[in-house]
Amino acid sequence: MKTFLHAHDLGNLEQALQEAKEIKTDRYRYESLGHHKTVLLIFFNNSLRTRLSTQKAARNLGLDVVVLDVNQGAWKLETERGVIMDGDKSEHLLEAIPVMAQYCDLIGVRTFASLTDRQADYAENILTQFIEYSGRPVFSMESATAHPLQAFADLITISEYQTKPRPKVVLTWAPHPRALPQAVPNSFAEWMNATDVDLVVTHPQGYELDPLFVGNAPVEYDQMKALEGADFVYAKNWSCPGVTQPEDYGKILTHDLSWTIDEAHMAVTNNAYFMHCLPVRRNMIVSDAVIESPRSLVIPEAGNREISATVVLKRMLESL
Repeated sequence: MKTFLHAHDLGNLEQALQEAKEIKTDRYRYESLGHHKTVLLIFFNNSLRTRLSTQKAARNLGLDVVVLDVNQGAWKLETERGVIMDGDKSEHLLEAIPVMAQYCDLIGVRTFASLTDRQADYAENILTQFIEYSGRPVFSMESATAHPLQAFADLITISEYQTKPRPKVVLTWAPHPRALPQAVPNSFAEWMNATDVDLVVTHPQGYELDPLFVGNAPVEYDQMKALEGADFVYAKNWSCPGVTQPEDYGKILTHDLSWTIDEAHMAVTNNAYFMHCLPVRRNMIVSDAVIESPRSLVIPEAGNREISATVVLKRMLESL
């Protein structure tokens, strides 16, 4: 596996889930794979779970880990071609990438959307340059449009807690004070579509996700109706994706707190589990009562970030 950006990169997801289960029982089973090999983790943005879980996964596999915070202690990088570099950016990504690649065997990249230029964000310019110019296997630790390590961890979590062959999974928009990217909901929808669940997406008008990710999943604008009979409720905020309202890309269209997941929302479900990628804004995304309830999976879900990353890094090491 030379790149990891989407669900199809893992191939058969049932096999990947079985591999995750195996690794979870013995995290150091494949420790020799990474002997005398190095993974470079490059962060263009802040991180907590992604940084810690990916570093731990790399250690599980015997890898040496180098972490670079691009905006702290490194030269400021120019990412666009054709720019006259007479500002505060000292180095171009096109030189930096092949230099960094000489010091490692695998590269992980984390970068966010600008939320100002949909075409540029969805072209994934930074990530694609690493793939094209590094000559190394590259995996996404979240990009402008996708967060596959999170989505794989979500899938692992659902597989561990589901009690029926085809559970109903509801992806619901929830309010947030800041405009957030669509990476997490995009990947969640994509990965759920790639497996055997009954996915329903619910959000206010104008928040339609890109069909590339949401596929044929039904979209229900009545949140309470969408939640009826749900086995899993995945709440997440995202800004306007610009699908039906291109002029509003990256904007907040509403702060409607009636979309906050509380006990009244969960009461219409099939005693559903609550999920969220974290960090979460309490009493905007979800109420205290719901996130602290026994049906909240946010902590084991975060724990599975180590497992999803271990599977992905293992697959990449095996391809070297």
